[in-house]
Amino acid sequence: MAAEQNHDSAACKRVDDGITRVFQLLGKRWSGPIVAVLVEQPAYFADLRRAIPGISERMLSDRLAELGSAGLVLREVDEGPPLRVSYRLTEAGAALEPALRELAQWAKSHLPEAASAYPETSLERPTAPA
Repeated sequence: MAAEQNHDSAACKRVDDGITRVFQLLGKRWSGPIVAVLVEQPAYFADLRRAIPGISERMLSDRLAELGSAGLVLREVDEGPPLRVSYRLTEAGAALEPALRELAQWAKSHLPEAASAYPETSLERPTAPA
């Protein structure tokens, strides 16, 4: 039988409100990979869909709308012809780049390859040959 542990609920620290808000938005499936693609450069809708295998058009559209509402992504219509819609990060969205790079490095060091649900992104800086 395991030793009984005393647990003082007052000693538990409440989760930071900022962390909660970040993960409510970026913790949704597909949001992180979308931002990771847009960190590199603006992209058309079709290019985003090709860059993120497995995402449906509807899910991509929904996530882009959520990221837009949060002030991270801008939707721009190119009148054409043909009419095309492109997406780019706002200043607030682009400010996520250092954190995303750190998360990519952490994942590379601490998550087994088989556990990766997404293909590698270009957030990892190329390493010089030894």
